[in-house]
Amino acid sequence: MKTGELNVYFENRLVGKLVEANNKKIAFEYSDDWINAGFSISPISLPLEKKVFMPPNYTFGGLFGVFSDSLPDAWGRLLLERILAKNNLNINDISELDRLAVIGDSGMGALCYKPSIKLKDELYENYHFDLDELADSCHDILKSKESDKLDYLYKYGGSSGGARPKVIIVHEDEEWLIKFPSHYDEKDIGYIEYEYNECAQKCGINVAKHKLFESDKCKGYFGSKRFDRIKTDDGTKRLHMLTASAVLEADFRAPCLDYNDLMKLTRILSLDNKSQTENMFRLMCFNVYSHNRDDHAKNFSYIYDEDKDIWFMSPAYDLTYSTTFYGEHTTSVNGNGANPGFDDMIEVAKKNGIRKDKAVTIIEEIKEKVNHSLEKYIC
Repeated sequence: MKTGELNVYFENRLVGKLVEANNKKIAFEYSDDWINAGFSISPISLPLEKKVFMPPNYTFGGLFGVFSDSLPDAWGRLLLERILAKNNLNINDISELDRLAVIGDSGMGALCYKPSIKLKDELYENYHFDLDELADSCHDILKSKESDKLDYLYKYGGSSGGARPKVIIVHEDEEWLIKFPSHYDEKDIGYIEYEYNECAQKCGINVAKHKLFESDKCKGYFGSKRFDRIKTDDGTKRLHMLTASAVLEADFRAPCLDYNDLMKLTRILSLDNKSQTENMFRLMCFNVYSHNRDDHAKNFSYIYDEDKDIWFMSPAYDLTYSTTFYGEHTTSVNGNGANPGFDDMIEVAKKNGIRKDKAVTIIEEIKEKVNHSLEKYIC
C-alpha cells in the first residue's frame, strides 16, 4: 500500500491535490477552478492562491492540520491497526496519505479523498445495534482481546476523533455519535458527560443536541448529534470544520495555547462577532470551574459558513470532569494552567474586548450554576 498523491474534494468539487515530497512532507496545491470559485480551507496556512504549499513542520506526520483533522485519533487508529492486521498489513507500513485514502469520504468534516482504498471487512445484514454489547467489544479491543464486532466498530466508529471508543449511528433520521467508557473511565462516564452538557447549556454555552442512550449495565451512554452534518431539502450537507489545532498548526498533544490565543483566533475567524467571543469566554469559565482540564487545542473547533464567508465556533464538545497527568489545564488562562481563578479570567476578558462588568456577571453566573449542578464531581 503506497499512495503517492490524492485529490481533495468538497461537495464533489475538486479542491486540490496532495503529493508526498522527498522530505516526507505532504505538499498541497489548489486547483484552478477552486481558486476561481472556492474558499481558503485553512485561512492561516492555506490562503487561496496559486502556489505549492509545504507544511511548516512534522506536527501532523507531514500533513497540514486541516487534512490531519480528517484522520481519527487514538481509538480510530487502534481500530485501523486491527483491521490492517486482518488484511495482513502493518500500520507502520502505511503513510499519512494512505491513511487519508482509507478514510476516503468517511471522515469528520467535509473534505473527501480520492482515489480511496477499501479494506476488506465482514459485515452482516440486518445487524441490530446493542450498545451494551458494543461497549463490551470496545473493552475487549482496548484490552488487546479478540472481538467479533471489530468490523462494525471500525465501519461505524473508525473515522471519528478522540481517544474514547465511540460509534456513529442513525437515530431518528439523524446521525448521532455515541461514546463508550475507555479502560480508564468509570462505568458511568456517559452520565457524567450528559450532566456536564446540561450544565454548560444552562450556562449559555452552545452545545450540540444530546441525550443518554439506555443501558442495562450503567446509567447510560452519552450521545450527541453530529454537528458537521445538517439536513437540507436535497439531503445531508457536510460542513467544513477545523480544530484550533489545525488552524494554528499546533500540537494538541502538548500544552501549546492560552485562552487569550483562542479568544483572538475566534475574533479573527468570526470577523469580530461579539457573540462568538463571549461564547469562547463562557466556555473558558466553564472549563475552569467544572475542572475540565483536558482542554487541548483539538477540543475547540470552527465551522465555515460558505454562504456568509465566515467561521463560527462549533458546539462545545468533550465536556466532562477531566485532569491531565501534570494536573494543569492544557490550555492556560492568562498564563496560569495550575490554578486559574477570577483575576486570570478578568484579564482574559480585558485583553479581548469584554467589559469588566459583563465579564464579572458571566463569571459569577457560571460559577454558581456549575457549583449547583456539578458539585458532586468537583468537590
